[in-house]
Amino acid sequence: MDLEILDTSRIRKLLFLGPKGSYSDFAKNKFIEAFGLNCVSTNLKSISGVIKALKDENSEDIAAVIPIENSIEGIVRETLDNLASLKKEGYKIIAETTMDIEHALIGYADKKSEIKVIRSHPQALAQCKKYIHDNFPDSLIEEATLSTSAAIRSLTEEDKSVAAIGSVDCAKMYNVPIIETTINDEANNKTRFILLGKFLSPQTGQDKTSITFSTENKAGALNKILTILENHNINMSYIDSRPSKKELGEYVFYIDFEGHILDTKIEDAFKEIMPIAKMFYVIGSYHAV
Repeated sequence: MDLEILDTSRIRKLLFLGPKGSYSDFAKNKFIEAFGLNCVSTNLKSISGVIKALKDENSEDIAAVIPIENSIEGIVRETLDNLASLKKEGYKIIAETTMDIEHALIGYADKKSEIKVIRSHPQALAQCKKYIHDNFPDSLIEEATLSTSAAIRSLTEEDKSVAAIGSVDCAKMYNVPIIETTINDEANNKTRFILLGKFLSPQTGQDKTSITFSTENKAGALNKILTILENHNINMSYIDSRPSKKELGEYVFYIDFEGHILDTKIEDAFKEIMPIAKMFYVIGSYHAV
């Protein structure tokens, strides 16, 4: 393995998705606290923008926080599509954390009947669809914004007819009143965030490893790799595929499984997989914080 064991003291800059007050912002703060990071934070508008900034700087001094999975909406495709592109620069997932997504109705209205417009990120609006249907007339206007934070920051005391959906913490950050809490249609709404950096996380005994690979486009190619993992008693927790964007019918596969790249059985499995994979990259071995 060509990466050094994690040394967070080298991280001087931390990129994250979205504006201040977004769930990514709060996930970033959780990583800073967990690792005792002494760094400046820079927010960017898109996941692809975060990945591009990592590649452009290509330094051990920079790390990034992006979402990878939501318990309701599923995997974040933009994140998955970008992870394999980090192979050349050697960035890895070095930690993950999970944030509870608890939406609230936020605004200056004294009562809900005053509200004529609700603003938020399209995903947040979708996750509160039943609540909106049950509490507001069909004439209500739903306005999409770039983020829940942007929706909250757009509210003014002068126009009580406009409300937003977002987090309680963000509402408190911008000192906007909270009308009602816990308005998610699904109570168990969580998003998993990852921390990317040019390090290898140490073994903890509670690790997860993520890999991406492609195979020759022929029958049984994927099954050979899955069989190798099974033969080494490696427990998979996730598998997905995405078009390679290079050739019709060619796919890139993503697998998460229990264990660390320095575990003997995983090292042995990789020795068997690498000769038969067309492309192979360890996205990271890491644990939750």
